[in-house]
Amino acid sequence: MTELFREFSTRRATRLGLSSVLIVVLMGTILGILTFLAARHSIRWDFSETKRFTLAPQTARLLRELPREVKVTVFTSDQSPVRLEYRDLIDSYRAHSAKLTVEFVDPEKKPGVTRQYGITRPDTAVLESGKQETRITSASEQELTNALIRVSKDEKKTVYFLTGHAEHPLEDGSKEGYSFLKEALERQGYTVRSLSLYESTTIPTKASVLVLAGPQKPVSPAEQVRLADYVRTGGRLLLLLDPGSRAGLESTLAAWGLRTDNRTVLDTQTILGGDLTMPVVNTYGTHEITQDLGQVFTMFPHARPVSFLDSKGNEWVFHPLAKSSPRSWATPETPPDRTTQPRDFNPQKDTQGPLTLAALVVARANPSENARQSAVLLVGDSDFASNAFLDFSGNTDFILHAVAWLAEEKDLVTIAPKDTTLGTLLLTAAQSNALFMLQVLGLPGFFLLAGFAVWRHRRRL
Repeated sequence: MTELFREFSTRRATRLGLSSVLIVVLMGTILGILTFLAARHSIRWDFSETKRFTLAPQTARLLRELPREVKVTVFTSDQSPVRLEYRDLIDSYRAHSAKLTVEFVDPEKKPGVTRQYGITRPDTAVLESGKQETRITSASEQELTNALIRVSKDEKKTVYFLTGHAEHPLEDGSKEGYSFLKEALERQGYTVRSLSLYESTTIPTKASVLVLAGPQKPVSPAEQVRLADYVRTGGRLLLLLDPGSRAGLESTLAAWGLRTDNRTVLDTQTILGGDLTMPVVNTYGTHEITQDLGQVFTMFPHARPVSFLDSKGNEWVFHPLAKSSPRSWATPETPPDRTTQPRDFNPQKDTQGPLTLAALVVARANPSENARQSAVLLVGDSDFASNAFLDFSGNTDFILHAVAWLAEEKDLVTIAPKDTTLGTLLLTAAQSNALFMLQVLGLPGFFLLAGFAVWRHRRRL
């Protein structure tokens, strides 16, 4: 029997069979371990061209810090393609948070539930959390993220825009208006209102942020006193001041350590087809407001430089937020338009860049234990947030981040998700020239020289 077993075990077929069995067992074990790990640790890869299945970092952060349970009820037909869009989007959200639950309801199969929620529009999603409820009608990350913000908070912050000095009007839908910004802020969950200090002698205590956007007429001394009192008691002020503004805020700004003048910033780093007065910024300071902007471009179409008074360093902390390129400069002369020749840097009159275009000052000490830290954010341009330019690359992100930080909505600081649709390639003039040299001259020239070298080598053989 022993000899028979020995003979059987030494056969080549037996060894091969045992090896095959061992390989199968090992592969089964490995697959079992991988399946177990995949069930416990979900990993997703997104190979789509526009990364449509990858959530923006701001959305991922919101989901990680979601304060409470949120139920999403999607009312859509089982055969509707929108159902798949909602499912894919919400699955991406649920991969980041276990506090999100979802239920799909076909209105035709469950008309009672549909009537209970008062659904009159197809493809509607209802979000519920605590006593809050909100609805969206499109399966987009922008809409769903903003809805999560609104429904997970019981308190709405109020943003007041000052009027009476020829500012950008909130309700104006023209290129110069701020209606797009108003809509964007409301989608973020803010209450947005106008405020005239002529009609109201006090600034409401519930004002989370006060905005003075592009005043072209003087701000009276009495109004400036109210602004100073508001900031001194822990207020948060956002100032957007254009070159040539006659607001007359120089002395008030100096009290906060801020200084700006009527020079215009010119920059050769512009968008393709733009002029020198439209500097494109991709250099940001280190701060929560700008931490997720990365290499996103922000354009300030008509900007003035901002600086800090060192004498106020013991009272205020200065944070530069956005800087023009090293190829920029500030000039006191009238800026050129697209019909004139570009103006060169004049070392006798102009100041070489990079130049700070937006900055934040924060009080070093609170006036009282219960007050917020006073803060003033100054941007040397107001047109970048207008309807004409708000949709440009990072302009929306920058203004929403600024308002969110001032309103102490830390989870909203980075809540403007990136656009997942195919967009226009934005190139500066230098990048456009480099691309031309590479594609039109560089690559064809290289292959031409290589072909000539091969021809000469073969001819010598």
